[in-house]
Amino acid sequence: EIPEVAVEVSLQPWRNYKTDGCILFSDILTPLPGMGCEFSIDEKLGPIMEPIRNYEDLKKMRPIDPSSAAPFVAETLKILRDEVGPETAVLGFVGCPYTLATYLVEGKTSKEYLEIKKMAFNEPKLLHSILQNLADSIGEYALYQVENGAQLIQIFDSWAGHLSPRDYDEFAAPYQKQILDKVKAKYPDIPTVIYIKHSGALIEKMAGTGVDVVSLDWTVDMEVGRERVTNGRKAAGLEGVGGVQGNLDPSILMSNHDIIKERAEEILRKAGPTGHVMNLGHGIEACTPEENAHFFIETVRNFRHDA
Repeated sequence: EIPEVAVEVSLQPWRNYKTDGCILFSDILTPLPGMGCEFSIDEKLGPIMEPIRNYEDLKKMRPIDPSSAAPFVAETLKILRDEVGPETAVLGFVGCPYTLATYLVEGKTSKEYLEIKKMAFNEPKLLHSILQNLADSIGEYALYQVENGAQLIQIFDSWAGHLSPRDYDEFAAPYQKQILDKVKAKYPDIPTVIYIKHSGALIEKMAGTGVDVVSLDWTVDMEVGRERVTNGRKAAGLEGVGGVQGNLDPSILMSNHDIIKERAEEILRKAGPTGHVMNLGHGIEACTPEENAHFFIETVRNFRHDA
């Protein structure tokens, strides 16, 4: 919540590596207090909050006013926009309703997500009410980021990969689509990206939301992933092949430079010359040697597709 700190942390990778994008340093839980859902951070357990388990609990939720709930986000984005210049894109991001709902229903982080799954199966209307409240507010929060300097919005539904395809269709995809549609309705030229960890079973469904770019994690072959994104868009009646992002295994950056180069260039060749944002398949590990991260970026920057 301190813009100066968020700006500095956001700028460090950009200063060091001159990446094409500079992403807002924040957390997917940042907007929750503005929706009436306060939380604290335990050093060992992570975020902790009073869970929402019934309709009485649900009453505490309220629509967000981003300008009063997260003015520091606007300030951070504006400073980043000025700092990085026109050659670098400023990236905003939001958490998706299902993933945010896991924290609200579980009351903390979880490995099995049993409480939210019990609610999905036993009281689906209650869960849908929570998800709809979240979708309404997160859509507004995404617009707020664009209005204050974000030039792309990435939506994270990190824990939707724990859902079966049927449950993803009911409890995740419709609310992802609401956010994407809200952004496109007001800002049709703003690119959108979706990321779900361990999403190999869901690629076609992710593409079918109408998102511009599907982030693939490292468990999916890039060539196969591109084909599945195209097929997912076609099945949903969408035009174009769609873009992809990813998908180097972050642990590859722990290896030697020859392996980093080989694996990165393999992905670049399989992705083809257009519609691909080269990236890791998940967040970079904190113990990654900085020289290896720099080598990876230079490898990508120097790569050329055969004519």
